[in-house]
Amino acid sequence: MFTIAPVASPIHDEASLERLVDVYRPAFESIGGSLDETDGPTLPFVLTGGTEAQILERWDADEPLFLIAHPDQNSLPSSLEALARVGQLGGRGKILYLSGIDDRNGLDEIAAAVHDLSVYRQMRRQTIGVVGPPSDWLVASMPSAEVLKSSWGPTAVPIGLDRLYGAYTTEPDIEPIPAGETRIEIGEVAKADGIYKGLRELISGENLDALSLRCFDVIGELDTTGCLALARLNDEGTIAGCEGDLVSTVTMMWVRELLDEVAWMANPSRVNPTENTLWLAHCTVPPSLVSNLRLDTHYESDRGVGMHGDFARGPITVVRVGGNRMERLWLAEGEILRPGDEPDLCRTQVEIRLEDGAADQLLSDPLGNHLVMIRGHHANRLRSWWKTMVAPRP
Repeated sequence: MFTIAPVASPIHDEASLERLVDVYRPAFESIGGSLDETDGPTLPFVLTGGTEAQILERWDADEPLFLIAHPDQNSLPSSLEALARVGQLGGRGKILYLSGIDDRNGLDEIAAAVHDLSVYRQMRRQTIGVVGPPSDWLVASMPSAEVLKSSWGPTAVPIGLDRLYGAYTTEPDIEPIPAGETRIEIGEVAKADGIYKGLRELISGENLDALSLRCFDVIGELDTTGCLALARLNDEGTIAGCEGDLVSTVTMMWVRELLDEVAWMANPSRVNPTENTLWLAHCTVPPSLVSNLRLDTHYESDRGVGMHGDFARGPITVVRVGGNRMERLWLAEGEILRPGDEPDLCRTQVEIRLEDGAADQLLSDPLGNHLVMIRGHHANRLRSWWKTMVAPRP
């Protein structure tokens, strides 16, 4: 549900304005809009011209402004003037033009804008636990808590690895993850599950919505890996990023909120710009995304538990956020060609073909190491949200 807030100049006839609102009411109600106040976002419905000052008075400068305009009574000119002033003041927004009550595309755009604004609000309510700082090699993936908050919205809470070590336990009190063949012992799975139980305790104790884990340090301290724990958490709905990569963690959070999709964070390991192909690989993967799941050791250390699953063929989108203020975006749609079983890559591997030029752009203007892959083609939806909510203004 969302609230429709009519805005009109006092010089117009009140009865005629009420009739205008009544004409559009069923259309708004068909997409969850209400003229009564709701708990959802509020969108001004600009009934007439001469409403610029009212619009600005109602605008919450902490949020983008979405204005609904219609073809009559100078609604559009007033909306253009008001939104232009919002831009001059450093704000963001968009005019949602509704050509009439049967404008299905316009109504769909309003519904999408309501969802976009809801995601924007939700991101600003989220808390990410930074369990150990980012790994030292992620030199382009270390935004400050201030940058994260001001750009994408979540609050980052530092949590020492000692807290995880203190919560670590190998007592067998959870269901084993469904898997096929394995080349590791059951005791190793119990040790890896201990990371999961420790992280669950931190999530509960700190009221976390997501976390990033400096997982390589865990190997030396606990003689196991975080791959299994992070996979479980992502499938359960708690976004969990590897290597303390806060940028990729936020990206996966965004994807989950906007698209309701489980994402995979992976290394771009091999690339062929001529063929527009790319190999992605990582030792963790949400089990819901793959078939034929096998348990192996972690690739780099040959210790702990790594996960080896097979992605089915089909459409995908690959995304990377970057820049000094997390303001840049690289997006590419593509297709999964085949899973892999190479001995010199992280355990779960997939070869994908990207749209023309995307692989070359990845090499010529990279935003960082890890990429986030999502099932399906979603580039337009992701780019639209980013352009309105985060992208630098021209």
